[in-house]
Amino acid sequence: MQLDGKICVVTGGARGIGRAMVERFAEAGAKRVYAADLQFDGFDEVTDAHECVKSISLNVTDSENVKSVIGEILDAEGRIDVLVNNAGITRDALIQKMTDAEWDAVVAVNLTGVFNVTREVGPVMAVAGSGVIINMSSVVGIDGNVGQSNYAATKGGVISMTKTWAKELARKGAQVRVNAIAPGFIRTPMTESVPQKILDGIVGRTPLGRMGEASDVASCALFLASDESGFITGQTIRVDGGLVF
Repeated sequence: MQLDGKICVVTGGARGIGRAMVERFAEAGAKRVYAADLQFDGFDEVTDAHECVKSISLNVTDSENVKSVIGEILDAEGRIDVLVNNAGITRDALIQKMTDAEWDAVVAVNLTGVFNVTREVGPVMAVAGSGVIINMSSVVGIDGNVGQSNYAATKGGVISMTKTWAKELARKGAQVRVNAIAPGFIRTPMTESVPQKILDGIVGRTPLGRMGEASDVASCALFLASDESGFITGQTIRVDGGLVF
């Protein structure tokens, strides 16, 4: 699976799953991979190792900033072939304890942010006649999870938008494919704060008997970004080791 000559943009690309996807795309021969994020601590080792990788500051919740940054990339490259909407946050709490601020913050990044970026990139792909959009959802968006009303709602919304855009962006014959990935519990900086007892319970409910790695999700993203998945669109692929809630 190769991405030879492709121009790729990965939001939230500086760490965790996003960083793994940036590195995998670079290794697969992409012409340019933009890691669009707000913090780039330790990311120099990625740009040093891969000449095609470029970091670019992006706040997905700010529609004017999104418009400006996507415009900058299009001016520089002339096109965007692959977009991964990966930026996301958690603010967990039981419903009776969840604050307006916790709800609003997660919705702003995980749902509105995906809409903001795709609104700028999707129509450009449709006019060009081709492109790939990969939206990062979660098994929580399919199955729900205690203490994650906000996160579950946004990730379920991402799946619905994925299905809608798969129809909308291809309706005039453009070969624009839109799919979602729903990771299970993946070993990333985001899961480092989860108590080991809880992690052990998750592994116990996972038939493959381990936590996922960021590389597992990156491999799925590479498949969906490549021509090998050329007849797959509107789908949500679980990368969860068979997790049973």
